Amino acid sequence: MTRTRCDSTPAWAQLQTAYQATGQRFDTREAFAQDPARFARFSQEAPYVFADLSKNRIDAATETLLLDLARQSGVEAHRDAMFAGAKINATEQREVWHVLLRNPALAPVNSAQEAPEFIAIEQAKVHATLDAMLAYAETLRADSAITDVVNIGIGGSDLGPQMAVLALDAFATTGKRLHFVSNVDGHELAAKLPQLRPESTVFLIASKTFTTIETMTNAASAKHWFESQGGTDIARHFAALTTNVAAANVFGITTTFGFWDWVGGRYSLWSAIGLPLAVAIGAEGFREFLAGAHAMDEHFRTAPLESNLPVRLGLLDVWYRNFHGFTSRSIAPYHSALRRWPAYLQQLEMESNGKRVDASGEALPFGTSPVLWGEPGTNGQHAYFQMLHQGTDVVPVEFVAVKTPRHALAGHHPMLLANVLAQAQALMVGKRDAAGPPQSDAAPLGGSAPHAVSVRGGKNPDGGGHKHFPGNRPSTFLLLDDLTPASLGALIALQEHRVFVSGSLWGINSFDQWGVELGKVLAKDIEPRLASGDTTGLDGSTAGLLARLRTST
Repeated sequence: MTRTRCDSTPAWAQLQTAYQATGQRFDTREAFAQDPARFARFSQEAPYVFADLSKNRIDAATETLLLDLARQSGVEAHRDAMFAGAKINATEQREVWHVLLRNPALAPVNSAQEAPEFIAIEQAKVHATLDAMLAYAETLRADSAITDVVNIGIGGSDLGPQMAVLALDAFATTGKRLHFVSNVDGHELAAKLPQLRPESTVFLIASKTFTTIETMTNAASAKHWFESQGGTDIARHFAALTTNVAAANVFGITTTFGFWDWVGGRYSLWSAIGLPLAVAIGAEGFREFLAGAHAMDEHFRTAPLESNLPVRLGLLDVWYRNFHGFTSRSIAPYHSALRRWPAYLQQLEMESNGKRVDASGEALPFGTSPVLWGEPGTNGQHAYFQMLHQGTDVVPVEFVAVKTPRHALAGHHPMLLANVLAQAQALMVGKRDAAGPPQSDAAPLGGSAPHAVSVRGGKNPDGGGHKHFPGNRPSTFLLLDDLTPASLGALIALQEHRVFVSGSLWGINSFDQWGVELGKVLAKDIEPRLASGDTTGLDGSTAGLLARLRTST
């Protein structure tokens, strides 16, 4: 299919003109004063998610130009190609078909690019594997002799399952303890093992190829511990989430659940990689999780662009990154169960869109993925919110809140909701310090963040200004009625599709991750040098550090 990179479209030039004319001085407070219907205009319902975009630096005219940008860049055709099973991951010649993992068994797949019989076969494989995986999960849940399940994986084989298990802890209906080990740093596994007994523990080894160095190192250590502690039945106490059945069998594992090349690691939670979540919330809960994601898939696939939430969010990301020059986005989930949500989104977006060349290999003249970072509220308020409110850089914030709590502690949830509403309000309205001169983010400073507040130029002659909040700092507010398997599934799928949209506009391949590889290759060369001391061919810094690491203290 033909793709048009966003900066080659007429809409891109029109957006540049619009930014210079009004965008760089846009003030959300004035926008609300001039448009009583602004909240309704820039908020919308999507499956399980209500989104308020009204506190962002955008107006109807700008959004119209951004929608033109999406159309002229071919986002709709690119989206349809993904759903149809086209090989849009061109560098690896693979389909990008994680949406098939949550397509109901009897639902048709919209495809004009692949033979119907191929699609039917793939869908049958998906549901056969899903049924087998969920049956195994139910077996584990019903086995009273098993008290602990340890997932050993890394990247998408850890971040997704761990985030989701924590998020849906209120739906965990068994006494099983779920543990996650990812880091090759032995301190992590060593801290877990004393909590376990071999006769009551099952290890899940999550590696598509069964060769991932961190995962296999941890798996080998877990197996050694198991056997050294008297464990005798590897086949009962170890299972593998892998396509390399032969390697798993050599390890001693006979229970395996596979997935496909068209499932990227950071999109694999919906596959057998989701087994820890299925163990936690059960087969029915896992199917609800898939159904919530499918509902968002259908919204993304069918909704007009102007009311398509993933599209609107992706366009906003491009507006901020490439026109306003904002280089990061802070993620602030106001729900303790979503404490791993920022880490999960870091991989999803930065591994997908942290690219410096487009799909044809041409260097890009503009920025791509922002830096994502954050912590749950209200913890973040007492850590980095100082910078968000009064720092020199403008950082868009994405709040996530949940209307209904899953606890009965009096007073806590109203206080939590009051805080998230107040933080979003404070970022926008700001506060004038009467002791200091007027300041506003609406006055461009230049550089990569045109709306940063100037703190240069010496002391304030009036001795004030320290309590001034410039305001006009943008935020998006995502609201769930309840944090359930279905709403979490929809929230994750929303973010997946939003990343797709911005990557599509930038003309990049969001589905490879070659940047992960170089460090791994070099580590394989360096590891034996730590034993031998050989520094031949190393740069001076690496050689010096290696020598210091070998020196006894």
